[in-house]
This record gives sequence, C-alpha cells and structure tokens, in this order.
Amino acid sequence: MIEFYCKFMAFMTAERDEEGATAVEYGLLVALIAAVIIGVVVTLGTEISSAFTSITDKLPGGTTTTTGS
Repeated sequence: MIEFYCKFMAFMTAERDEEGATAVEYGLLVALIAAVIIGVVVTLGTEISSAFTSITDKLPGGTTTTTGS
C-alpha cells in the first residue's frame, strides 16, 4: 500500500510540473504570434497608407493631408 502511495504522489508531482511547462509554452506561442502580427502591421502599414492615399487622390475632389485627416 505504501508503494502505491509513493508512486501516486510521484505521478501527481510530475503532473504539476508539466502544467507549468505547458503554461510557459502557451506564453511563448502568444508572444510569437504577437511578434508576427506587429511585424506584418509595421511592414504593410506604409503600403496600405500609400494605397489609400493613391485612391483618395484619384477620386473627384479628393485631397489628402500629411496627417491623413
């Protein structure tokens, strides 16, 4: 009976250690996704802005300002 208790406690301790590792893995995954999103926005932000400026300039009476408003 004591042997079973020792094995059970060892199993429960190992399970708790994996939960911490899983939380770290999810945290790293969220950080990676956030970095990719920020990179895409920074890279494509100027291209999207210039596309809207080009479209606005081609509209009748369309003008743009340096602030975009």
